Amino acid sequence: MYRNAYVLLLLTTLFWGGNAVAGKLAVGHISPMLLTTIRWALAVAIMLAIGLPQLRRDWPVVRANMALILALGAVGFTLFNAAFYSAVHYTSAINASIEQAGMPMLIFVFNFVLYRMGVSWGQIIGFTLSLVGVALTASHGDLFSLAELEINRGDALMLLAIVFYAGYTVALRYKPAIHWKSLMLAMCFAAFVTSVPFAIWEAAAGDALMPDARGWAVVVYTAIFPSVLSQLFYIRGVELIGGNRAGLFINLVPIFGTLLSIAILNEDFHLYHAVALTLVLGGIGLAEHSGRKRAALG
Repeated sequence: MYRNAYVLLLLTTLFWGGNAVAGKLAVGHISPMLLTTIRWALAVAIMLAIGLPQLRRDWPVVRANMALILALGAVGFTLFNAAFYSAVHYTSAINASIEQAGMPMLIFVFNFVLYRMGVSWGQIIGFTLSLVGVALTASHGDLFSLAELEINRGDALMLLAIVFYAGYTVALRYKPAIHWKSLMLAMCFAAFVTSVPFAIWEAAAGDALMPDARGWAVVVYTAIFPSVLSQLFYIRGVELIGGNRAGLFINLVPIFGTLLSIAILNEDFHLYHAVALTLVLGGIGLAEHSGRKRAALG
């Protein structure tokens, strides 16, 4: 069970790291809110093609839980991405990476406040090590440069984004017991519907940019991998090992994003990348070992 969760969560963060590279490749080829809307429209089309018969069978349960499913899709899929895309227009990639790395701790806090779910010292130490690894990557190996960062409204939007996704992660415990095809189809539809106003707002502001060939390639990638497969794998990972333990894997996103940028965008590889990857993986390993022992005792 644990190994399945690890594979799923590693693939999840790999695809999300690829989403960061896709975002870089999309600049000048499709506007952010339009990308969000089209990717979810395509995700709905994919899920309709493979999941409509199952949705019909699960419809009584889906209808009874429609408000919850729509809320999960809106908060976890659309609002997070809208806040994230908006944040990076105003703040640095360094700030965004550091702030996103705080998401696992926020999941810890939400679970403790709402459900009195405690964490072990091993999990806290593991989280800290992974956070240092993310900071090392974001600061390009110079942690002292972080003291010079300026805080602006983009940082507030990024913090809002991590609140959205941390809340979504914690709320997944309430999702109905239906087939994954039905769940993903309903949630993708919710994401598409709630993303449309953002695309309209972007167009009204004169910032909409229709996709060219590269833009469409980014749309296809983000629809299949970050939108459908990653969300499905993350949901299953949370089912298998819980939100506290699964959430810590999110700190691999900037690491994978950096490594993919090196491989795809020909960015330089430095020693601090290797050190950061070791810290993040070591931190996740320590936290997961401690969390697994805690779960066994509980």
